[in-house]
Amino acid sequence: MRKASVERNTNETRIKVAVNLDGSGVYRVSTGIGFFDHMLEQLSRHSLIDLDIEAKGDLHIDAHHTVEDTGIALGQALYKALGDRRGIRRFSSVHVPMDETLTRVALDASDRPYLIWHVTVPTQRLGDLDTQLIKEFFQAFAQAAGLTLHIENLYGENSHHIVESCFKATAQALRASFEIDPRKADAIPSTKGVLAGAKSA
Repeated sequence: MRKASVERNTNETRIKVAVNLDGSGVYRVSTGIGFFDHMLEQLSRHSLIDLDIEAKGDLHIDAHHTVEDTGIALGQALYKALGDRRGIRRFSSVHVPMDETLTRVALDASDRPYLIWHVTVPTQRLGDLDTQLIKEFFQAFAQAAGLTLHIENLYGENSHHIVESCFKATAQALRASFEIDPRKADAIPSTKGVLAGAKSA
C-alpha cells in the first residue's frame, strides 16, 4: 500500500496529513474553513485517495496561511507515498462538467512541478474562503507533489460550480495518473529510467 504521513509546524500553522493512494476515497478533513474542507473531501472522494487532514492555523488573520500550508503538506505526503513512481501511468487528461460549467485538467506526475491556472472565479468569496486562495492551494500542492498540473475552466457562471469542478477534475486526473499500469508495473514511466528527484524526464 502506498501510504505516507507528514506534519508541518510553523509559527502560522500546525498541519497533519496522512494519505493512502490505494484507498477508497475515505476522508477526515478539518481545517477550520468550511468550503475548503468541502473541496478537500471532493478531492479524496473522486481520486479514491484516502485523506486524513487536520490543520490549525491563524484564521484570526485570514485563511491564506492555512490554505497554502495545507497544499504544501498534502503535496509532500503524496510525494512520499509515490516513492520512485514505478509503474504509474503518469499522464492524464480529464474533462469534468458541473451543470453549466466545464473544466479541463491535464496532469503529468513527472516530478517537474509547474502550475498553469486558467480559471476566473466571478465572486470574491465562497462561504468563508477568499477565492483568490484556490490558486494558492493548487500552486503549493503541485510544487510539493512534483506535478505538472494544468487547470483550465472552459466555461461556467456559478463560482461554486467552477471551483468544485476544478477539484473534481484534479481528483480524477490524480486517480488516473497515480494508477499502476499492469502492463508496466515494474518500470519507471520515463526513457531516462528515473522520475522522483530527477526534476527532468
